[in-house]
Parts: sequence; C-alpha cells; structure tokens
Amino acid sequence: MAIAARAKTAKSTAESAAPPALTKEQELLAYREMLLIRRFEEKAGQLYGMGLIGGFCHLYIGQEAVVVGMQMAMKPGDQMITGYRDHGHMLACGIDPKGVMAELTGRKGGLSKGKGGSMHMFSKDKNFYGGHGIVGAQVSLGTGLGFANAYRKNGAVSMAYFGDGAANQGQVYESFNIAELWKLPVVFVIENNRYAMGTAVTRASAQQDFSKRGVSFNIPGAQVDGMDVRAVKAAAEKALAWAREGKGPFILEMQTYRYRGHSMSDPAKYRTKEEVQKMREEHDPIEQVGARMLREKRASEDELKALDQKARAIVNEAAEFASHDPEPDVSELWTDILA
Repeated sequence: MAIAARAKTAKSTAESAAPPALTKEQELLAYREMLLIRRFEEKAGQLYGMGLIGGFCHLYIGQEAVVVGMQMAMKPGDQMITGYRDHGHMLACGIDPKGVMAELTGRKGGLSKGKGGSMHMFSKDKNFYGGHGIVGAQVSLGTGLGFANAYRKNGAVSMAYFGDGAANQGQVYESFNIAELWKLPVVFVIENNRYAMGTAVTRASAQQDFSKRGVSFNIPGAQVDGMDVRAVKAAAEKALAWAREGKGPFILEMQTYRYRGHSMSDPAKYRTKEEVQKMREEHDPIEQVGARMLREKRASEDELKALDQKARAIVNEAAEFASHDPEPDVSELWTDILA
C-alpha cells in the first residue's frame, strides 16, 4: 500500500492539472504541424517498403505532440538535438520536407548531401544539431551546447531529446551532473514511449518516474502528458524559463507512445494490437486537437480535411523531389570528413 501511495503522489502538478487552453491560432498551428509530421512519416514508411530508403528508419508516428509542443514554447536561437528518431524534430524546426525526404533516400539535395540518411541529419540554419545514431550520445552533446550558451551569455537554451532506453546510459548522468554543477541552460526531454526497442520500461528501469532521474543532482523535473500538445507547451514554457533564468537544467518526462515498431524492421510483437489500438482511439495527439476544434466550433470538418489535403500535397511533393533528385557523386565520399 505504501508503495502504491508513493506512486500516486509522485505524479506532478503538470500532469494532473488541466492544461491551459490554446488560442484558435495555436490550435490550428499545432494541428498543421503534427499532421505534417504524421503524413510525412507515413510516406517515409511507404518509401522504405518500396526499397527507396536504405538502412535504418525510425518513425515518429504517435509522438508528434512532444516536439510540436516544445517548439511552440521555444524562442529564436534555442537549439535542438535528438537521437535517431529525428524526422519529426526536423519538420517541427521548419526544415524543408524536400530536404528531409531527399536525405532519407540518399540524394544530393538531402540535408546531409545524401550521406547521413535517416539517422544523421543536421541544419545549422535552424539550430538543429542532429540526429545521432549512438544511443544517448546526443545528451552530452546537448549539454555542450548549453555550455556554449552559458559561455557566450546569449540567452539561448539547448533542448536534448532522448528516449526511456537512452535514459539508462551512463553518459546521461555525467551530463546531468555537469549541467547542474555549472547551471547550464539545458532542458532534458525524455520521450518515454514505454518501450526501449522491444523492452518495456517496467522490465528495464528500476525508477520508472523519469522526471525523478535528476533528484540526486538536484535537477527539478516534471511528468507531462506527451500525447496532449497543450500540456507539452505549458510544461515546456516553465522548463525553458527556468533554464533561461540561469537556474540550471530541467528534466521533462514526456509520457508518449509510438504506434509503429522501434524501427521499420521491428514487427513489435512484444505488445498487443489491442494496446496500440486503445492508444490510437483514446489518446491520439492529432485527433484530440481536431475533436476539440470541432467541438468548440473553431474549425469545420471541411477545413480540417483541407489541412490534411495540404499536408499530403506537401509530402507528395517532397517524395517526388526525392525520387528524382540525383544521387551524390562518388567524389562526395571524401568531402566533409574530419581526418
């Protein structure tokens, strides 16, 4: 009973309280951005099945509210860095879908000139510092971005995204320690989608409240409904303000869910179809916003359909571009290499 009681009281105010309402413009923005990511990822899955995308490919379907809500709270100059499930993060940054899709297909017009693929894309212009294939590697790099911000006194905050599996990596805790010790402006965003590859959180993590992972370093944290873009935006505003004011790092545990397997090669047999369907029907981040706008008469069915058609058109154009863009010249094998 005592354990159960502690578990119940562990839920943060950010998770239990009703999230602040969004304006009509904010709702529409969130809906458009999440829908673009969803349609883009669906198309990427199709292209992978057709053999046009090689290597690994990790889709973000189901988790769209996390990055879109965070993006809505960011200020110009803030930076973002994440792991290999990175397509959605790039689109949320405002990066051209054609460049993202071209990189997925290994084309010359890709963000990394067709040499990085799905897991390794960057955009200095948009302050997006990657896509990283090594589990947890981006956390220490994101902390380094925070150090640069503190050194330059530029008022920017670095957001380091990583998953529940990466949260068990040793370098994550080294990063927590130095970030708090030097009061670096970093927000650690843990995207807890409940399964690290194929292992449930309940089987791999002794402390399943990831917002508490920074307790021994005196880093505050909050659990957030990562399927509700309103809750994400509200929590992000508090965390970013904390870091920007010189108080040091903040941990946000986004409780989210991925509908697809860990990667395109994962049949996801470690969970039931009923579990996935229940999440889709009751907690889908896009459907929540759409239903709310219809209920509050902020948009009509026809307007939402038009937004969907526009998202599909953008994605189809990106796929068309990526399918016809030339592959990089063989000479590119020797460029952009640090020797």
